[in-house]
Amino acid sequence: MLALIGLVVAAFVFNTSEFMPVGLLSDIAASFALTDAQAGFMISVYAAGVAVLSLPLMAWASRFGFKELLLSVVLIFAAGQVLSALAPTYAFLICARLVVAVAHAIFWSIVMICASKVAGPAHEAQAMSIVATGSSIAQIVGMPLGRAVGLAVGWRMTFGLVGVVALIDLAFLFRVFPSLPKVERFTLSRLPHLATCAPLIVLFCVTVLLAGGHYVAYGYIEPYLRDVAAFSASGITGALILFGVAGLLASVLFGKFYDGHRRSYLAVSTAAVALALLLLLPASSSVIGEAADLVVWSLGLTSFGIAFQALIIEIADPRDASVAMAAYSGLYNLGIGAGTALGGVALDGLGAASLGFVGGGLVLAGALAVDFLFLPLYMRFRDGVRKAA
Repeated sequence: MLALIGLVVAAFVFNTSEFMPVGLLSDIAASFALTDAQAGFMISVYAAGVAVLSLPLMAWASRFGFKELLLSVVLIFAAGQVLSALAPTYAFLICARLVVAVAHAIFWSIVMICASKVAGPAHEAQAMSIVATGSSIAQIVGMPLGRAVGLAVGWRMTFGLVGVVALIDLAFLFRVFPSLPKVERFTLSRLPHLATCAPLIVLFCVTVLLAGGHYVAYGYIEPYLRDVAAFSASGITGALILFGVAGLLASVLFGKFYDGHRRSYLAVSTAAVALALLLLLPASSSVIGEAADLVVWSLGLTSFGIAFQALIIEIADPRDASVAMAAYSGLYNLGIGAGTALGGVALDGLGAASLGFVGGGLVLAGALAVDFLFLPLYMRFRDGVRKAA
């Protein structure tokens, strides 16, 4: 249990760091005399770094045991946070964020596998749900608190504090995390083997659409809530907390309902994100309506995010699980980078009011692909496993 707590804290700081630029986008932009869209370029570069580095770094890192690899990436992450806090220029800040991206690329490729191995097969779903809770808490507490600290004393202090928390968790993990057996070392020559698994390929493609559509709007949620929904600074912080609370609820629901209702769980969660984004602008006429829309958005997002990782671990050959997760992380971040870039274009060209419609269109395409492409392939895969057993 202590090892899972360490993983939860690590997930918390990693996701807090990833989300922080979203909550502090305007403050960072002002520090370097940039527009919101120009500052958003940092999010795209970070995501592109993770997308490009995930597979090659995981192929290189698979020679190491899970514990030493986990400790190394947390240390690299902390160093990147400190460099970000000290960045004298915007270019330096982007480079520092790329250091964090190196750690991110490996961490999210192994953390769910580490959780499942620590917990054992009987408690795998619950362990993944617990680790995902760290991500949700990052949205509930981490990002809003980081935003509040950033608004009070500057965004640099926020980045530095996250680095300090990471170092404390590093010491904790060093003491409590068990040594896990190595898996077979992955080489890039196994990529064609992954490419022969049709459910995985469809899932990977859908991931890009869903993550991209989400980040078209989420990457610029602060200026959207400020300029379109007319939220105050404290109202924006409250909305981000609400988004995170809904994500925490989704983490709990995953542990309770996913195993027995996989097909409907996937269909409903992806459709919920599409619906929420398409209704983002109409809901802005009412504070309560916009808040309800954010709740639906977050519930769906967290639900399919955890489910997709569970599906990859289930479908992939155990020898390929780490690299399959690396591919997922890379493609998810490809979606984030492309979505943030597209959102920046929409923000400058069409205005913040367009973000929900542009993002929702992409997510709707992904949701339909889940229903009519992925799920039939997945159900045939499960039938084959049952027959083989």
